[in-house]
Amino acid sequence: MTMNNVFHQSRALYRARDGMIFGVCKGVSRYADIPVFWIRAIFIVLALFMWFLPMVAVYLGAAVLMKPEPVLPPRTDDDWEFYNSYASSRALALARLKRKFEQLERRTRRVEHLITRREFEWDQRLKTGQ
Repeated sequence: MTMNNVFHQSRALYRARDGMIFGVCKGVSRYADIPVFWIRAIFIVLALFMWFLPMVAVYLGAAVLMKPEPVLPPRTDDDWEFYNSYASSRALALARLKRKFEQLERRTRRVEHLITRREFEWDQRLKTGQ
């Protein structure tokens, strides 16, 4: 993984898991690299000078639309791809896992077939000289 990928993925916009309410402000503060205090202060000021309910609706909308921060940070591009697919659509991620396990099962059956066939035993005997 290149340094550019690490920077790009660490700067992704996620809801923080350790935030106060849904982690939206903390996620935005991490993305923008601004202290969370200032993000929360901006939200409160906007809520006071604008109508309160639209700001709450925007906050709740952001909480629904933003992906949650990964519990453990993914290390490879494949891990990031899987996490992003899972966070956006669990059904697609589960279908992907199912396909992967089906591929592994087919490979395991093929290896079992090769090992348990009668010719394998004779090949092994001929190679070892028994």
